Amino acid sequence: MLFGMATILERTVSASPARVWELWTTPAGISAWWAPEGFRTDVTRLDLAPGGELAYTMTAVAPDQVAFMEQNGMPLATRSVKFFAEVEEPSRLSYRSVIDFVPDREPYEHLTVVELHPDPAGTRVVMHVEPMHDEVWTERLVAGRGNELDNLAALVAAE
Repeated sequence: MLFGMATILERTVSASPARVWELWTTPAGISAWWAPEGFRTDVTRLDLAPGGELAYTMTAVAPDQVAFMEQNGMPLATRSVKFFAEVEEPSRLSYRSVIDFVPDREPYEHLTVVELHPDPAGTRVVMHVEPMHDEVWTERLVAGRGNELDNLAALVAAE
């Protein structure tokens, strides 16, 4: 990965673009795969339109994750907000995440663009991830986005 340039992540998942779109754009869908292992996502607001908001709370629920969060003085639940920039059903979605959790850093917005392409195996998901303010945080974000895509692929494979 080159810091300063968008990172592109790709996965092919065994579901139609319409199904992947549903999983990415509904509270039930997002709650089913968004969180990393040991966490739960609860969608509190979803306005799927340009300028609309996605707000959710991610909560540590597994004993190991709860212990890690407590030992490091971190809250068990965090609220996140994203604003949709593009909503083109069922092929393109972009959103700006509010980055307001970095110590000693003013809040800013971060862009992610998701493209859904029909594929003989289902859907090719292409995610463009804008870099964050430094390389360490960018690497953390890319790892998290990769985990999200892996969770999505596992969910549809199990359906």
